[in-house]
Amino acid sequence: MKGTRKLALLAMLVSVALVLHVVESLLPIPHIAPGVKLGLANIVSLMTIVIFGVKEALAVVLLRTFLGSLLGGVPSNFFFSSAGGVLSTLVMYAMYRWAGTKFSLVGISVAGAVAHNVGQLFVASLIVENFGLYIYLPILMASAIVTGIFIGFTVKYVMTLVRINENYQ
Repeated sequence: MKGTRKLALLAMLVSVALVLHVVESLLPIPHIAPGVKLGLANIVSLMTIVIFGVKEALAVVLLRTFLGSLLGGVPSNFFFSSAGGVLSTLVMYAMYRWAGTKFSLVGISVAGAVAHNVGQLFVASLIVENFGLYIYLPILMASAIVTGIFIGFTVKYVMTLVRINENYQ
């Protein structure tokens, strides 16, 4: 896919990711620990990897995190979200590209969720100059496994619908 059609689809993916990001912020999710979220926008990140590749997925992630931090009124969230999003995208792409037959979309999603949390913790640790924040890692990993499974199954289902339609090519 080239040109205007590709740009339009990528713009739609950024828009969907942004809507999911905003909707997630409105959901009454119990506060388990700082940084624990559903990660609904990662549905779009993994779909973009499958449909297009890593460059496009990184563009979607960075645009979504930038616009999401502006809409959310907390521009500093961009650093946390983009670090987690970029690391997550790179991990998911590497697994999909080089080990895609060994891992399902669910496994790739779980690895991406774990990477996202590690990236965010790293940036938070740098900002507060305290790597003791990694004490949250077990809680974040447990939530990453649960949310990663949910996101992975969602992507798996949505991709069957996209492949049935096949208008994305």
